[in-house]
Parts: sequence; C-alpha cells; structure tokens
Amino acid sequence: MTMSKLSGAEPRSGRSWLHPDTWHLRTKLVLVVMLLLVGICTVVGTLLYATMDRVLTQQLDGQLAQASHRAVEFGAASSGLRRDPLDAPGQGAGTLSARISNGVLVTSGLRTADGKIVSITQSDADALASLPVVDQGPGGPPGGGATNAVDRRLSAGSFRLVAVQVASGDVVVTGLPLTSMQATLGSLVLTTVTVSLGGLVLVGLLGTVIIRRTMKPLDELSRVAGQVAQLPLEAGEVALAVRVPDSAANPGTEVGQVGSALNRMLDNVAGALEARQASEMKVRQFVADASHELRTPLTAIRGYTDMLRLTEPLTEQGAESLGRVESQSLRMSRLVEDLLTLARLDEGQPLKRGPVDLTQLLVETVTDQKVIAPDHVWRLDLPEEPVEITADGAKLHQVLVNLLSNARKHTPPGTTVTAAAGRSANGEAVLTVTDDGPGIPPDLQETVFSRFTRADKARTSAGEGSTGLGLSIVDAIVKAHGGSIDVTSRPGRTEFAVYLPAA
Repeated sequence: MTMSKLSGAEPRSGRSWLHPDTWHLRTKLVLVVMLLLVGICTVVGTLLYATMDRVLTQQLDGQLAQASHRAVEFGAASSGLRRDPLDAPGQGAGTLSARISNGVLVTSGLRTADGKIVSITQSDADALASLPVVDQGPGGPPGGGATNAVDRRLSAGSFRLVAVQVASGDVVVTGLPLTSMQATLGSLVLTTVTVSLGGLVLVGLLGTVIIRRTMKPLDELSRVAGQVAQLPLEAGEVALAVRVPDSAANPGTEVGQVGSALNRMLDNVAGALEARQASEMKVRQFVADASHELRTPLTAIRGYTDMLRLTEPLTEQGAESLGRVESQSLRMSRLVEDLLTLARLDEGQPLKRGPVDLTQLLVETVTDQKVIAPDHVWRLDLPEEPVEITADGAKLHQVLVNLLSNARKHTPPGTTVTAAAGRSANGEAVLTVTDDGPGIPPDLQETVFSRFTRADKARTSAGEGSTGLGLSIVDAIVKAHGGSIDVTSRPGRTEFAVYLPAA
C-alpha cells in the first residue's frame, strides 16, 4: 500500500467533485465557513436593505405630503376660481401634478429641473385617473395623508403618487419621483455585494491558510502512517524507528491525542516485532543446529545400510526393508540439507561471487536431468552470445537443479521442459524454465514460493516425494543475489522466470 492511498492524497483523477464524500477535510471546512459567511451576509444585507427602504420611503412620504398639501391648498377654489396645482409655489424639480374633474383629466404636467412643465402621455393620464382617492375633509391631515400613497410606473419613470379630493369635488394628484430612492438602494446593494465578495475572498484565503496550519499535524500523522505501511513487517528484522514528532503528539489537543496514541501503538508494535525477531532467530538457530546435528546420524544410517547390504545375507523381505530404510534416510538427508541451506540463507551468509556463464550452467544442468529423467523431453533455448554475470555459481546451479527437478517431479512422462537464457531490455540476465504440463492451480500460485508448500496431486508424478522447500530455496537464493522470480501458469504452460542483475 502506498503512502498516498493511506493518507487520502489520492491522484486527482480518482476524485469526483460531484461527490462531497471524496473532498479533503480542509476543503470541507473552508466551504462550510464560506457558506456560513454567505448566509450571514445575505441576512445582514436583506435587513439593511429593508430598513433603508423603509426609512427612505418614510422620508419620501413626508416630502410627498408637503408637496400634496401645497398643491391642494393652491389649487382649491378661491372666489369661484380654480387655480392650477402646477403653479403651486415651492414645488421641487420632478414633481408631478394633475387635476381631475368629474373623472376627466383637466390639467397635468411634470416640472423639470429648469422649472418648465412637461405634459404627460395618455397612458400616464389613465394611470392617474385610476389612483385611489383620499378625501380631504375639514381637519384632515395635510396633503390628504401621504401614507396612502402608491407607486406607479409612468413613461417618465417610477413615481410615488397620492390623489386627494378637495372640497370642490375635484381630485388633485401629486407625485414625486422614486429615482433618487432607487439610486440610493442600488448603491446600497452594490456596496453590500462588493464588501461581501471581498470578505468571502479574504475569509477563503485566510481560512485556507489557518486551516492548513491547524491541520498540519494530521499531515504528519498521515506521513508516519504511510512510512509504516511501506515497511516489510511480515518477516526479518524490522527497525521501526519512525515516530510522530512532538509538535504533532501534544496530548493537550485532539489531533495531538491521536498522534500520541499512534506513537504508543508504534512502540507496542516495535516491541512485538522485536519479540518476533528474537523468536525467529531462536527457531532459525534451532533449525540450523538440528540440521547440522542430524547429518551425522543420517550418514551413519546410510553407512550401516551399505555395510549390511555388502556383508550380510538378506532374505527378500529383509532386502526390501533395508531398501526402505535406505530410501527414507536419503529423503531425510535431502530435507536436512534443504533446511540447513535455508537457515544459512536466513542468516545472511555472504555469497561466493565470481564470473558465471549461465549458458554453460544451463547445458550442464539440463544434461544431468536428461540422465535422471529420460521419460521427459528436455530442450535448450540459448542465445548466440554467452550470458555472463557475477554471482555465486554453486547457488545458481542449485536454483536450476531445483527448478528443473520441480518440472520433472510435477509433470507426467512425455512432458517437454525447455530451459532458456537471455537478457531483458534493461540488461538483466533472465533464466526461464517452461513446461507444457497440467499447470499450477491458481490458488497455489500465490503461495508457491512459501516454505512447505506442496503441489496438487494432479501435478505430482507418482513415486516422487517433495519436501516443499525447493522453490523456497530458489526464491531465497535469487533474492540474495538481488534478483526476483516470477511464475505464470495455466493448463499446458507453466513458466518460472528468474531475473538476475548484470553486476
């Protein structure tokens, strides 16, 4: 498992921004903070806009009430005359005035900034005629109470209007433009949005920096966990020296508590690994000592069986029993030698390196197998140029013997076994042993190089015994040379490929 997978720093191609579950925690925190700020800005902006709109409307209604009062007072009948409300003194620029008598628009106009009166359109007149009317009776509010004013969209823009019925029965309409009020509200909205966006950007940047610094201890935890995940903990001596730094293991913080707990866990694992290593060393030493001590009695057994066969007259049953003793002692001797070889390899004994011609080694080994198993078809596939490397020739000879013996033992008579040598594209020496036998079961291929792994009965020829250590020895020798070994198998083709460095 790689460090990036453990820590969540997976390649971007493996993430989908449509699924928040795949986002980094820091990204979620920044987005949450920004969404909260957006909500706060929206609420504050809405309240501010509503308050400002109410205040400006009240101010405009006050101005409209005064303008309506002036127009009503000036336009009221006096000495049998009706004066035009457009001529009322004190009316500001943009004021709209009109008089409606018996439902007919008598006079109307809009006062411009230079004091001129501009006529309104027929559609504006129809809109004015449809306004709700406020009765201006005795003692009524000035201007007829501008709180009853309404907004209308006219050709000259939006206006706030009030229609007051005077004592003569006519209706005096007065209006003030909403342009200034709308401009003020527009400026307020623009300012609020600009300030909010600037705040969002600032909070996003500062939040990202602060959250990254705050979560930096988590990155340390991920880095340490990734380093531990890459260590080969399954066997051998493991130096578990990596720890979470003190800055990320402060028990006073939540993240520090996790870091401290991880350090305690690593201490516990390191102690367990040391105990396992000590136990492995005891087992290896026992296997080496036992194997070495068993060689002497096994040699004596074989010697006595040879002496009995040569000096004593044996019955047929006795000769058969003595043959069984001899064959089992030879099998036991091979097992002891294999165990002793693995024990020495586990101890890391140095190899006796020297120049080795792999092509010549293949020829000699295959020739020996032809004599041992004439019922198999043995073939060589060698390059024109010798394949020479620096290695331990005796150990590589054992590798080839074990691979060829494995092919011989686990395939039926008539199987073709091909041994080949060559070089890969990067200059490595390559040895392959291929047979067209029944193949290795898929579930066995995963553990074929483990110790005491035995082949399926369908692949094992009759009469051949197997200790289950041959391929383990091959794997150990190849790894001691800094190489690797692979196996590919299917019915009709099984290939073991050994890769050895050139130097």
